[in-house]
Amino acid sequence: MHDPISRRDAMKTAAVLGASALVAPAFGAGLSRRGSDLIRIGVIGCGGRGTGAAINALEADPGTRVVALADLVADRLTASLNNLRSQAEQRGWTDRIDVADDHRFTGFDAYTGLLALPSVDAVILATPPGFRPAHFESAVGAGKHVFMEKPAAVDPAGVRKVIAAARTADEKELSVVAGTQRRHQDNYLQLMGRITAGEIGEIVSARCYWNQGGLWVKERAPEQTEMEWQCRNWLYFCWLSGDHITEQHVHNIDVINWTKGGPPAKAVGMGGRQVRTDAKYGNIFDHFAIDFEYPDGTPLLSMCRQIDGCAGKVQEDIVGTKGSAMARPGLSVIKNERGGWRTRGSENPYVTEHVDLFASIRGASPRLNEAKRVAESTLTAIMGRMSAYTGKEVTWEQAMSSELDLMPTTLAFGPNEVPPPPTPGRTPLI
Repeated sequence: MHDPISRRDAMKTAAVLGASALVAPAFGAGLSRRGSDLIRIGVIGCGGRGTGAAINALEADPGTRVVALADLVADRLTASLNNLRSQAEQRGWTDRIDVADDHRFTGFDAYTGLLALPSVDAVILATPPGFRPAHFESAVGAGKHVFMEKPAAVDPAGVRKVIAAARTADEKELSVVAGTQRRHQDNYLQLMGRITAGEIGEIVSARCYWNQGGLWVKERAPEQTEMEWQCRNWLYFCWLSGDHITEQHVHNIDVINWTKGGPPAKAVGMGGRQVRTDAKYGNIFDHFAIDFEYPDGTPLLSMCRQIDGCAGKVQEDIVGTKGSAMARPGLSVIKNERGGWRTRGSENPYVTEHVDLFASIRGASPRLNEAKRVAESTLTAIMGRMSAYTGKEVTWEQAMSSELDLMPTTLAFGPNEVPPPPTPGRTPLI
């Protein structure tokens, strides 16, 4: 559990997995590797989201089974397995949680053990986002279908790795779905259909928000090393979360990229650390405001905040030449010269995204590969963060080619020094 693994060693393991996977066929026309319809799932990252995603996957398709778990620490893996078994017992799914002792892996290299299992057909990637690029690259190399939580990465180096692996996934005909669940949510799908049909005309501006109160924080226990505490308190360290503009606000940014058919051309932003100044809040900001501009000149005002006692708003607003649109989970509204339209969604998008993944795997729908798209929305958020951190205007080309790589050189339980919170005007643009 405490064995260190360097990035170089991790990449060697990924290369071996990739080479071995070349001889393993992906699913074909609705058949699994064993010629049956059963889809066996491994979960990498057993926190609340990983456990929740596993339950959603079981809800989505009766032909699924959880067969392997991997996490950095043993206590979280055990808690997840107990939770899954409890949920399964309540729902009559006891035969669908089948995780043998030798299918449980811990440590920084836990994912490599799980991905080496021939019995795993698809994986859920739900660790802190800093680990996502290496895990996705290795999962694709191992020939696994993938559900990956958002964001895709925390830095440009990771984004480029995800985009490269997305191309490999296409070559291997693997299915990939991302956790930007608005893309699978009925009220958003209906709205986008109407916008595409011209019901609000040409888009001339947009706004998107994720303004809310504070979130959880994990106090450091005396026995924890700096690295272990950071990984447990991951939200507040940029190398793990990408800051909340990347980890959370990416949902809203992705919606606007969806309406525009791609990412912005540049960003100028600001932000700061006004309230969450204690050391337990790591080195991230607590508020951002970014002015994005798309290649055709369309502006996007993006705002996100995690501060208690402030006005809250989580939604997207789009203005066109013939009307306007508003969207948030469970409600979409259009106002135009004909009076408008509205709809509410009733389905659970956290389940629907898995329904869509499994339909893709089984060949019941066109194959999905959302990795490049979520990587581009992730880099959009990173571009805004880079601008706010430095006080500089940042172009898409600068962000995509940036050498910024936040991952520690060696992953091991022990010390892990991180840079102090950024200072706009002083922090260099890399």
